Amino acid sequence: MRRKTFFTILTVYAVVALLLPILPGGRMGSGHSRKSLLSAVLEPVSVSAKNRDDDDRDLPVRDQENIQKSFAMPAGHKSLEIDNVWGSIEVVADTADKVELAVVRTTQAESKDKLERAKKEVTLDVSQEEGALKLYVNGPFRCQCDDCRHSRDDEGYRVKMDFKVHVPRDLDIKVKTVNEGRVVVKNTNGSFLVRNVNGDIEMENVSGSGTARTVNGPVIVSFRQNPRENSDFKTVNGNVELRFVHDLSADFRFKTFNGGIYSDFSVTALPVHAIEAEHKGGKVVYRADRYTSARVNAGGPEIQIENLNGDIRILENHE
Repeated sequence: MRRKTFFTILTVYAVVALLLPILPGGRMGSGHSRKSLLSAVLEPVSVSAKNRDDDDRDLPVRDQENIQKSFAMPAGHKSLEIDNVWGSIEVVADTADKVELAVVRTTQAESKDKLERAKKEVTLDVSQEEGALKLYVNGPFRCQCDDCRHSRDDEGYRVKMDFKVHVPRDLDIKVKTVNEGRVVVKNTNGSFLVRNVNGDIEMENVSGSGTARTVNGPVIVSFRQNPRENSDFKTVNGNVELRFVHDLSADFRFKTFNGGIYSDFSVTALPVHAIEAEHKGGKVVYRADRYTSARVNAGGPEIQIENLNGDIRILENHE
């Protein structure tokens, strides 16, 4: 099917509002200005071969450990949360009734002493309460204090954990990472909350509703069954590509800056939301809704899509 361009939008919007919910700690240190945060966000981040070579020289001592665990999941509601910082996450659902975990932990350090220190300070914390399983990468980088001046370079080591997890199909997931890793989710049926910062998000053959957001990288999702509840998909530097089943019926809200919007589905434009007036003290603040809205077929759950640099594609899933 030939894709049809139905809108091209040029709008400036508050990127910080998009990013703050997914950055670790959810707050800015006193030394970071709004201007510096915006500058860091609007420039795509990549790890070049030269940077990796520099890391190898600065952190010459290396250790790798394979972690494997299995968790029984009771009948009823099930959920999985993975909170990572450095490394990738891959979640694959199948017919199993338990969670099978495999983690490759790679540690690089300045010295053997620093390597041993990393083994003690950076841990994979596991907690399970009935059907809720949580995997949390913990360490000094989790500092939450207001006057925290911590950075990973202070330790003289770096710990990367790459997760591969097999899970039951009917399971809600909440997975997030920050650096040097993709997030991949396949075949799940439950709700989802998927977050990344410096890496892409790919979800394949999923059935459910939720949120998928990153900063530097594309968001690509293919649905086996269309979302039944409101969902949103966002990035800053990258395309957003969503593939829906042919019987799609939904209301879309789009916002992009440098890119176009394309659809395999016929759409009907919806009225622009009226400007809202908000009274603050003796002042009135007017807020404009900078989204473009469109309806597919009879409409349905609201699907919000937002990016800054990249295209938005609404495609039909022919698989």
